[in-house]
Amino acid sequence: MARGIAHRVLVALALLSAVAGCGYRLESGTERFADPSVRMDVSPFTNRSTTPDAGAVVAARLRDELRRSGFRGSFGNVGANYLIEGMVREIRSDLFSQGADRFALENRLTLVVDIRVVEVVRGGVLWKETGLSETASFYSGADAQYTEANRRAAFEEVARRMAVRLSQTLRVLL
Repeated sequence: MARGIAHRVLVALALLSAVAGCGYRLESGTERFADPSVRMDVSPFTNRSTTPDAGAVVAARLRDELRRSGFRGSFGNVGANYLIEGMVREIRSDLFSQGADRFALENRLTLVVDIRVVEVVRGGVLWKETGLSETASFYSGADAQYTEANRRAAFEEVARRMAVRLSQTLRVLL
């Protein structure tokens, strides 16, 4: 029994060394992700929503999340290896619950984003996705400032969640 296991281990090691000798190597995406020479262009996303700064906020959160998750390269459009283009398609608020007086108590804010990642040197699209969405609830009341402050907090939360999601995918791709 032990001889069979040892034989399998030796065969596996021989295969791995043969693959390495042919110029192939096993490489995780984290090597390029952590490479300081990699440059990404993460411009503000196109904004088709009614929230004036939505595209800029989502792109800024994405840059922050990329840094937090281990990206060691730099950001900028000159000499970029990767171009990340995004569009905030919509931000909508839907009634989630209401009180006995039929006024909204809780709303649900939804952020919908399209993204495209292009490898500049090869000119190929690495990833393209439309209709990615994240949601968060927020409370509303008779006071407009209270409602708007809660809506903004919900927007910040969905932008953060979207950035985490996009960053995780980019970490795997790169």
